[in-house]
Amino acid sequence: MTLSARSPLRLLSVTGILLTATALSACSSTGDAPAESAPLMEPPVPGAVLANDLIQPGETRFKNLWRLTFGGQNAEAYWNYADDGLSLQLRESNARDDCDQIFVTSPSGDLRQVSTGRGVTTCAFYMPDDQHVLYASTQSGHVGCPIKPQSEGYTWMLWPDYEIYVTDLKTGEEKTLISEYGYDAEATVSPLGDRIVFTSTRSGDLELWTCDLEGEDLVQVTDAPGYDGGAFFSHSGERLVFRATAWTPGNEAEEQQRYREDLDRWQVRPNSMEIFTVATDGTDRQQVTTLGGANFAPYFTPDDQQIIFATNHHDTKTPSVNFDIFLCDLDGGGLEQVTHFDGPPGKKFDGFPMFSRDGRYLAFASNRGAGAPGDTDVFIAEWAD
Repeated sequence: MTLSARSPLRLLSVTGILLTATALSACSSTGDAPAESAPLMEPPVPGAVLANDLIQPGETRFKNLWRLTFGGQNAEAYWNYADDGLSLQLRESNARDDCDQIFVTSPSGDLRQVSTGRGVTTCAFYMPDDQHVLYASTQSGHVGCPIKPQSEGYTWMLWPDYEIYVTDLKTGEEKTLISEYGYDAEATVSPLGDRIVFTSTRSGDLELWTCDLEGEDLVQVTDAPGYDGGAFFSHSGERLVFRATAWTPGNEAEEQQRYREDLDRWQVRPNSMEIFTVATDGTDRQQVTTLGGANFAPYFTPDDQQIIFATNHHDTKTPSVNFDIFLCDLDGGGLEQVTHFDGPPGKKFDGFPMFSRDGRYLAFASNRGAGAPGDTDVFIAEWAD
């Protein structure tokens, strides 16, 4: 979606919410009668706060709901291999000159900053040992937050200074993993712990590439015109699920020309994307959805039989800013709406879903419970099959 470190005061305010809730619960009895208390719900990760009041009507897949962040722009929370921690992007406010930075959860319940605070960062993911976290950053070319240029409509910036780094969580030592002029970002790691997939412009277009854990043995996976990105491995390690540009039949030439013009300005328009899968060697590319609108952030269910993703296809307003999370089968059938948050205009976002590896929990980002207009926070739901 990240800038300065989260302040101690902000972390203490979250702790204060927990302490206040505990105190109110302890003082709720009257007379000599013992207070009745609900069973203590153990949070999936330290620091998460039970938030079942924010489960919306129709969200029958959620047994329980926890909230991890409280204000600002926070998203892309991805599980570690042990299923007991998350990496995520945090931004203190909605200000234009703020930038996302990378944080991880910690045993103490605090959120610990991993990135340096320079430039803008995106797409953090744990390495298989859970002791290292990779992410993309523009810190080689920006000390502060790069200012997005004015453009027509909504675009994602593809800063050419993005490189992929790995930080040791014990020592804080950082090293460059993947570096070449142009956009290298959106990296995730196979559940098998052997390969990394990332999005790059190194071929002249936005394509998926894989490499080993040292950033070597580079393999180009996709080669279709348009954006291919935001990929995750299947749990078997055999396939990738990703988002890709969807061209309008009969209007491909005009749209591809506009896409190339945007790419020359290091930006891409995400308004029309569908979900695809492909074998990790680049064969057997399959289009999953044909829904229209912006479909993104896909992830395989733990059995690799379905895909969970975010979409605005169900809102016919143009442009639609109502994003919800849906499930579908590998062929796009069996479409099921998972989230139903209906906030104020322009603040109706649920997205970036990722299952824990054991399938018990779903981490996602949402506008629900926002303290200020535009706040996006990280939530964890206990999943009901």
